[in-house]
Amino acid sequence: MKQLVFLLEEESMKVLLEVLLPKILPPETSFICIAHEGKQDLEKSTPHKLKAWRTPANFVIVRDKDGADCLEIKKRLVDLCVQAGRGDSLVRIACHELEAWLLGDLAAVEKAFGINKLSLQQQKSKFKEPDKLANASEELEKLVKGYRKVSGAKKIAAYMDIKQNHSHSFNCFISGVNRLLSTD
Repeated sequence: MKQLVFLLEEESMKVLLEVLLPKILPPETSFICIAHEGKQDLEKSTPHKLKAWRTPANFVIVRDKDGADCLEIKKRLVDLCVQAGRGDSLVRIACHELEAWLLGDLAAVEKAFGINKLSLQQQKSKFKEPDKLANASEELEKLVKGYRKVSGAKKIAAYMDIKQNHSHSFNCFISGVNRLLSTD
C-alpha cells in the first residue's frame, strides 16, 4: 500500500484535498493531509516532519504563491526537502492562491452554491486562466456572497472535475500526484 502525506499551508487546502483526493487516488493508496498555520509555519516544520516520519511515504508540499516568485518558493521548498533527506518529495505551488484552483472550475462553484449560469463566465478572459488573478479570493467572494474560505473549499471540492479545470497550477498538482502514483 502506498501512502501520501500532504503538508499544506492552511486548513482550506486540507478540506479541499480531503474531498478531492478520494476521487483521484486508487483505493490502495492512503493519504494524510496536515494543515499548517500559514506559509512560515509550513516552511519551518517541513524539514522536521520529513526527518521524523518513520513509515514509508511520499510527501507532497503545497503552498500558495501569493505575491512571491514561484520559482524561488519552489526552489526553497525543494532545498528543504533535500536537506531533510527527502529529495523525492513533490512540491507544488498554487498560483496565486487556492481560490484560483476553485475559479478554474466555475461549474463546480455553480453547483455548490446554486448560482445559475455561473459556469458560462468560464469563457471570460479572467476566468480562462485563473492563475493570473492576483486576487482570486476577492473574485470568488464577488461571485459567492458570504463566501467562507474553509467551508466554501469543501463545498466546491465535492463538485470539482479534475479533467476540466482551467487552473494551470491545479493541473500541475494533479499531474504531479499521478506521477507519484505511477512510481514505485
